[in-house]
Amino acid sequence: MAVEARTFSVAGMTCSSCVNSIEKSLKEIDGVSASVNFATETVHILAPAEIKSSEIIKKIKGAGYSATLVEDGVNPALHNRKSGRALFFAALFALPTIAISMVHQWHERVDEQILRTLDSLNILPPLYSPTAWLAIGLTAPLILIVALPIHRAALRNIFHPTMDSLISLGSLSAFGWSIYSNATGAGDVYTEVAAGVLLFVILGRYLESRAKHRASSALSTLLALGAKEVTVLRNGLEVIIPISELAIGDDFVVKPGARIATDGLVISGVSSVNNSMITGESTPVEVSPGSRVIGASLNNNGRIIVRANRVGSDTEFARITAMVVQAQGVKAPIQRVADRISSIFVPVVTALAIATFFGWYYLGNNGAGHSIAQSIQIAITVLVIACPCALGLATPVALLVASGRGASRGIVLRQPRVLELARKVDVVVLDKTGTLTTGVMKVIEATIPTSAHRVLGPDFASFLNEKTILSTALSLELANDHPIGQAISSHALAQGASRSEVTDFAQTPGAGVAGRVMLGAISPVVLIGTPKAIAHSATAFDSAIESAIARGEENGYSVAVLAWDGVAIAVFAIGDQVKADATSTISALIDKGITPWLVTGDNEESAAAIARTVGIKGEHVIARALPEEKLARVSALKAAGHNVLMIGDGINDAAALAAADLSMAMGTGTDTAISSSDITLMRPELMSAVDALNLSKRTLTTIKSNLGWAFAYNVIGLPIAAAGLLTPMYAAAAMAVSSLFVVTNSLRIK
Repeated sequence: MAVEARTFSVAGMTCSSCVNSIEKSLKEIDGVSASVNFATETVHILAPAEIKSSEIIKKIKGAGYSATLVEDGVNPALHNRKSGRALFFAALFALPTIAISMVHQWHERVDEQILRTLDSLNILPPLYSPTAWLAIGLTAPLILIVALPIHRAALRNIFHPTMDSLISLGSLSAFGWSIYSNATGAGDVYTEVAAGVLLFVILGRYLESRAKHRASSALSTLLALGAKEVTVLRNGLEVIIPISELAIGDDFVVKPGARIATDGLVISGVSSVNNSMITGESTPVEVSPGSRVIGASLNNNGRIIVRANRVGSDTEFARITAMVVQAQGVKAPIQRVADRISSIFVPVVTALAIATFFGWYYLGNNGAGHSIAQSIQIAITVLVIACPCALGLATPVALLVASGRGASRGIVLRQPRVLELARKVDVVVLDKTGTLTTGVMKVIEATIPTSAHRVLGPDFASFLNEKTILSTALSLELANDHPIGQAISSHALAQGASRSEVTDFAQTPGAGVAGRVMLGAISPVVLIGTPKAIAHSATAFDSAIESAIARGEENGYSVAVLAWDGVAIAVFAIGDQVKADATSTISALIDKGITPWLVTGDNEESAAAIARTVGIKGEHVIARALPEEKLARVSALKAAGHNVLMIGDGINDAAALAAADLSMAMGTGTDTAISSSDITLMRPELMSAVDALNLSKRTLTTIKSNLGWAFAYNVIGLPIAAAGLLTPMYAAAAMAVSSLFVVTNSLRIK
């Protein structure tokens, strides 16, 4: 059965109790797994393909909320404009009500004006305070119209109460008591309480919405990078088409200052490309024909033509954004504790408010009891101050900020569980090629000793110079697709070599290449291959040649020998370059108390040389490791009680990445490795692994401080409210501040 991942935007959630209601409702559909994110107001669904999105939306609506499917490339966490309108009208009605009710010097003048107006209209005056009736009249639109969504949500969730239940019950109680009290003269009115509570709640939600929008700004910026149109070449003409119509194999034009439409291969032009928003690289990358480019990166200064090789959801840009959105839709384990508490929080608070009312009404004032008006006010304060919103926001907002900030720096958190695992890591297992090294073969040393040339005789004397020798190497290796051959070709071109005609070309896998190269007056048979293969077809090696071979092999490089007519005259030591920051990264990991291991499929000499260079102990190096041996090493370290981080980039690393406690894949690696990892490092620098660990730890620290505040606030606030030491308006303000603290604290994550 095929399973699809889908994301829906949900409207109407007000606290983490809503999260539980939606998840419980969706899990009633067979085969559906749901994870609701309160911060982004989304639900991430894993469901069988045959279950239609409309069925899921219908189920969400049945729980009392509205939902829409989030299309690819759309940011689901945008600021809700309705909260701004609600705040405007709430202030319009609440502020005059609060002013009239609380400024007692106005009461007599307001009463006189109302009575005079009613008398002129021949309307009987009210029995009790005209000012109070004016306040009630001003509050009515706020209670019955502006706050209608809150009451509607409370009614829909009557059997599984939410934060709306507390707000609705508190404001309606205060408003209803005010009408009864002023109509019968039973006591004080609390219209300012009803109006103030709703004003602070709506203000808090507006500010919270703005803060959540700021939290998602990094992802919003990333999503906004995608091109909408592209200029393609059609029969030599430039034609502008929608990006959705671009196909693999299409050639498209990228002008200076424009963003590259999709992943592809440069076929014409030279420029530099800024990948900073995609991979976090700060330095522009030079590109020319043959260079690969990433969609949504910025073309700096040259006009280039690119051939598309990945489009739509297959591109690097789409892959990054999909991983970020998916990560934001998954809950960290620590969040589930808060969700369980929130699920019982509202019923407990409701029961506490009822108990508070009866306690004050029957037992207050040394057993004589208090007035019903005062008892209701204290009970309303208990209802208002309670805030599971902070509990619900503590984890998802922090994760939202961390994933957005990480993505902008080339660190993609694919699994929220990494937050709790990063601080426990004490061993890191690293692959070599593409992880500690650049993964690009390069000639490290070229040795062309004159002492080896004497054997060839005087006919070759005028041709035995570095440029001509390198030109013969270039002429052969241009026809060779082996990485070593390509490295020699690149080196020869960089030294000014030129191509000559080659006849009788032959390539022997595992040995090398051969052919006759036309150099005008001479046409030597040129061999390039391993020292062992060339030794079979050449005279004894000159001592300088032997020394160069030994030096290269000792350093763990691949060695190629070039011979003319059976005489070895040059040696190339080819190696994979160690990344510039590899040594500092290993040092930083060791400083964190993390022991590095190098487990590679390369030979012992190469592995030992790399380990010495970067600072990994020899006893922690395993060479010629097959994929199953990498997996076995990770499993053995885990069995020994270590928490293992695996960093790799190849297909042969996938099993070990999946088995490790925490895994990171280099973004330049294979899709298999990336899909097996918890974190994807889009920057080529290895130090981004340390940055990812630091980001994870900072995020977890922020989550813990958020949860600590949310728990402490309710533990302290509820008893104070129940003791009658707060008014409902101050309680509403405190409730709004608690949620804002959680969101703004999360915004501090860097």
